[in-house]
Amino acid sequence: MSDTSLDIRGPVHGTADVKRVALGSTAGAVIESYDFIGFGTAAALYLNTAFFPSDDPMAGTLASFATLGVGFVFRPLGGIVGGHLGDKVGRKPVLVASLLLMGLATFAIGLLPTYAQVGALAPTLLVIVRIIQGMAYGAEWGGAILMTYEHTAWDEKGKYTGWVQAGFPVGLLIANLVFLVSVNLPGDWAWRVPFLFSIVLVVVGMIIRSKVPESPVFDEVKESGEVVKSPIVEVIRTDWRNILRGIGLRIAETAGYAVAITYMMSYITTHKPPLGTKGDTILALCVAAGLGIFATTWWARRTDTKGRKPQYVAVTIFNLLWAIPMFLLVNTGNRWLIVIVFIISYCVSQNALAGSQGTWFPELFNANVRSSGASLAYQISAMISGITPFATTLLYINYGWMGPALLFAGYSVLGLAAALITAETWTPEIRAKVAEVMRTTPRDDQHTTSLADVEGKAGGRR
Repeated sequence: MSDTSLDIRGPVHGTADVKRVALGSTAGAVIESYDFIGFGTAAALYLNTAFFPSDDPMAGTLASFATLGVGFVFRPLGGIVGGHLGDKVGRKPVLVASLLLMGLATFAIGLLPTYAQVGALAPTLLVIVRIIQGMAYGAEWGGAILMTYEHTAWDEKGKYTGWVQAGFPVGLLIANLVFLVSVNLPGDWAWRVPFLFSIVLVVVGMIIRSKVPESPVFDEVKESGEVVKSPIVEVIRTDWRNILRGIGLRIAETAGYAVAITYMMSYITTHKPPLGTKGDTILALCVAAGLGIFATTWWARRTDTKGRKPQYVAVTIFNLLWAIPMFLLVNTGNRWLIVIVFIISYCVSQNALAGSQGTWFPELFNANVRSSGASLAYQISAMISGITPFATTLLYINYGWMGPALLFAGYSVLGLAAALITAETWTPEIRAKVAEVMRTTPRDDQHTTSLADVEGKAGGRR
């Protein structure tokens, strides 16, 4: 293909199942986000004393954040396994398996004994379960996004992948609402109940996902004999540059979130004197998450008309300028200013970048290695975000709030650089070609085709 083309395949106007697929993928994303991100809230507020007792609160916080990071470190392994299976046996089996594994691991956290009950065995068990969580979450994203992307009409990829990306603020909101309610429960029940509650969501999610059909693009790849023997090896060999670019793009979003949201919650409650209560902090995050549901879908849909790259460039520049002001506002201790900081940090700094990723990442890779390539880029960056709250705490100990602020700025610079050197996959020229194809193709045509076929080309890479 030419340099202004990309590997678009599937029914031009999408499949008849697109909404059901998008809802199924979104439901799973909600549940897995509830499970995985809820651990971050618990780590910031509860697990430091339940599993890592210490006379020094900061030492307990460091240990708790280190356990949080373990899950992120193992996400790439889940991404490798999930991506490989997604390209070899299909997107759907990976979706179902990852959801079940995540749900059982999260439920198990709610049953774990504390340090006071079994000593050093408690944090050991917590780390093991966190590893399982990380692998399950690593396998989840690629399958959910690709199932939706490949069922969707060519000109609405941002709209429907935005549903899936919005599943993360929904999961975040539900998790923190449960924590907000449980904060008044006695003793360990304050953090156990949110984890135990996840089993209800898992049952609902499994019912929904079991009815979702396989991706038509994967079916086409399979029928045409394009399934490669080792997708991971193939995508690393042929597309390692886009993997590295994707890692840089993703770090700005996920590691930035780890500073602006995950660490900020701990910073507010452990600051001497505290800048806010646990309840106020969770409430601020709930407000941001609630607005983030709509923000993510808006930002994602915007990429259908404005492109993927311009949005990323603009928001990473904004984040660079936001790094110091967000700490200055939080340092006032004013409840409403803290809420505003959480809203901006989440609804703009994070949601706008996540809204672009649902389309931009799949479009960087060919269909037969797309699951592997997108998953690798998306999940390897998670290792950086996983160690960020730990590193940010160390920076604060040595340099005060300016250390975390500069780290956030550094991540923004990295994301901006990655955006500038990554090709735009949804240029005005491509949008014009797609619009013409959609205008001339009957809406009831469910034939699987590609942009290259429509243009009369023989295929190949852009």
